[in-house]
Amino acid sequence: MKNLLVDKSSGEDIKVKIGDFCIGNRKKIIISGPCSVENYETMFNIAKRLKNVGVHMLRGGAFKPRTSPYDFQGLQFEGLKILKEVGRKFSMPVVSEVMDTRDLEEALEYVDVIQIGSRNMYNYSLLKEVGKLRAPVLLKRGMSATISEWLYAAEYIMSEGNTNVILCERGIRTFEQYTRNTLDLNAVAVVKKKYRLPIIVDPSHGTGLRELVSDMSIAAIASGADGLIIESHISPDEAISDCKQTISIENLEKIIKKLNKLEEILD
Repeated sequence: MKNLLVDKSSGEDIKVKIGDFCIGNRKKIIISGPCSVENYETMFNIAKRLKNVGVHMLRGGAFKPRTSPYDFQGLQFEGLKILKEVGRKFSMPVVSEVMDTRDLEEALEYVDVIQIGSRNMYNYSLLKEVGKLRAPVLLKRGMSATISEWLYAAEYIMSEGNTNVILCERGIRTFEQYTRNTLDLNAVAVVKKKYRLPIIVDPSHGTGLRELVSDMSIAAIASGADGLIIESHISPDEAISDCKQTISIENLEKIIKKLNKLEEILD
């Protein structure tokens, strides 16, 4: 892959500023929250706890692309409104997925970072449209995508003028069935050595098992990741979606303390 905007030869490493935070600097950024925005009260209580344990940014799904059309599809714009209001109360920028080009303009009223989910990594019309914006974009790796395909997806966004792109390794589909996906930390090392874009890791989707999230979070930062996006909830077993990979706030706090120590070692 030569002479592309993602290449280090094309310029300095890209740092994406979001509110008071910057992804791509030395400080590791932690993004957390529930898989789905459920209601205002639950979201408020989650965000309050997350803020207290040192989480920087708030995530929550409002548009949910589910394998089954009969599963919960999210609160959509009502969910985004809740997310934005709660984020504002606790001074936490918010991240949420947008799936349709027709929803982008309105969604920008509520989200600080547009997430392009794994299923939409190949949605080139959507990639081009977010490329015309200047809003930060979190680009998740497709579940069967090679590193090159993933980088070309980023190139679709950047070639339209928007270089505020953050890559997110979230596990790929392999022959292994024990975990939900196979977290490819090789990709993190490759991106950090050869390409300009910041990269974070999603150990929740990467494993699908809450008991593995802590170890994979530490491994991700050790491999060079600029941050993490982790699914958390005040009552993980009662989370309306992805409960098996959702961790408690108490466990998240333990992870953050370990990561703080690791940062001192890596510094």
